[in-house]
Amino acid sequence: MLGQQRFVRTLSSAVAALDVRGRFALVTAGWQEREGEDQELADYLGGNTVNLRLHRRADELFAEDRELAEAHRKKQELLRYRQDFYRIRLEHELAANHVIRLRQAPREVLAREEGASIVAIQQLDEYHLRQCAEIHEEFDAAMKPLERATLRKHADAVAELIDGSKAIAIAGGHVATLVNRMRLFDLAGMIDGQAVFAWSGGAMAISERIVLFHDNTPEGAVAPEVLDYGLGLLKGVVVLPQPEQRLHLDDRERVQVMARRFAPAKVLAFPQSSHLTLHGDAIHSAENVSSLDANGDCRPYTEVAS
Repeated sequence: MLGQQRFVRTLSSAVAALDVRGRFALVTAGWQEREGEDQELADYLGGNTVNLRLHRRADELFAEDRELAEAHRKKQELLRYRQDFYRIRLEHELAANHVIRLRQAPREVLAREEGASIVAIQQLDEYHLRQCAEIHEEFDAAMKPLERATLRKHADAVAELIDGSKAIAIAGGHVATLVNRMRLFDLAGMIDGQAVFAWSGGAMAISERIVLFHDNTPEGAVAPEVLDYGLGLLKGVVVLPQPEQRLHLDDRERVQVMARRFAPAKVLAFPQSSHLTLHGDAIHSAENVSSLDANGDCRPYTEVAS
């Protein structure tokens, strides 16, 4: 797991530290129509790369299989509706939490009410994730995409490329598109012992749940919202890339609410030059990664397995 690679590149040093040698399979679907503009990344990795072309493959698949394309379009439309209604309710719950914090009351009363507000936000997040899961499950049950010859052709080609690779590099970009394409072709089910390097939106996409956030939009800070389940390769961590651009880490209330809201998962910020290395589910090393805690502090993350 790496910080943004656009300006300060640490991918090659991470590859060297893990002594990964051999071909890299590239996932740049988050770049959408620019997916194939990977020469710079390929050169940076020594040239021994192959792009899985998940975005282009999906376009080709949908052009060939119109029934699947229409069902997939309806699924995405339903997910967008769910996200919109979830966002409306979430903004009200977060606003209520803020108002409760400003009320005058005995400390124990205030703590109990504010705690109940956090629980309400957590329940809303979990409800939204269940809704997303049901939509995905209904699509899979109705269309059985991995059993369709049209999709199987592409999935088998992707699996063959992964099987011949030592590692997978997952770039960022549009995280919803990225996780959508990786889920469509069942990328998680194809990984079998390869090292995985992921950064920015790529790191978000392989976590258990994807959280969108931005404190510096032209309209001001927006409510951090759960988008969907990720691939689940990284467990127990909420990934916050580019905190130096997107997060007000000096806002103790926002930091505290985010840390408590997503507990027991660790809420980790990945600035430039940061990395987190895991072997299985055990954290092996961490550098320049920050952890948001329930007291409203953002501290260097030092919890590393021995």
